[in-house]
Amino acid sequence: MGNTYGEWLRQQRELAGLTQQQLADDAIMTRSHIAHIEAGRRVPSKEDARRLDNALNTGNVLSSFLPQGDTEVVDYFEAARQLERQATVIREYALSHVPGILQTGRYARAVLGAAYPRWSDEERDKHVVTRLDRAKVLADPVTPAVWALLDEAVLRRPIGGPTVMADQIMHIVSLAEAERVRVHVLPLGRGAYPLLQGMLSLMWFEDQPPVAYSEGQSVGKVHDSPALVERLQGAYALTMGEALPMGESLALMRATAKEYGHHD
Repeated sequence: MGNTYGEWLRQQRELAGLTQQQLADDAIMTRSHIAHIEAGRRVPSKEDARRLDNALNTGNVLSSFLPQGDTEVVDYFEAARQLERQATVIREYALSHVPGILQTGRYARAVLGAAYPRWSDEERDKHVVTRLDRAKVLADPVTPAVWALLDEAVLRRPIGGPTVMADQIMHIVSLAEAERVRVHVLPLGRGAYPLLQGMLSLMWFEDQPPVAYSEGQSVGKVHDSPALVERLQGAYALTMGEALPMGESLALMRATAKEYGHHD
């Protein structure tokens, strides 16, 4: 996400002699939200930008030059990582492969090894480290609260081969048994459902509005339009209603790992 906008906001705030907290109070926002905008991690909504313009007497500059979140291509690893670190609740949906924060090292290496154009071993290793760094959000025993909604296809596609898949599936089972994550599987027999399109993360925060994050071919997109985020939250809730209960989901995952050759 380009940071020219955030730097300009910081300059205008400093010229006005305001701290981040004072600007937040004047614009009816939180200090951390201002900090994220200035650091280039977030793009304000149109309403936020209008209030910032009013608070800083900048006419409609911040509103007019608002980065277009829906057309901006971002470094999807970095966007997800920054948001995940701040989230108190994360709800993941995956259609084709295991979500980044739940991946094992060997599984991540196999996923990233399929990139086109092909990365050098050094580039791939760097991305594997970044992806495993994302998994550190699970090191805290409580926060964030994580739910994972997995299409059964995620379990059936043998990424990295049988041993890697067995270990990957049991890694998620272990996290669920430790009550660190909740996992639900959507059986292949369910047919169509509202989220049948790709990867989606929904995130909630202590002091800023919720966001949705979607991944496509080599790009990631952060959505913070309240109407769109609410629509995606609704689609997630409807899809969850099509999934197996957690106990049945874990039983299916254990059985699948056993088919891949895992032995208790």
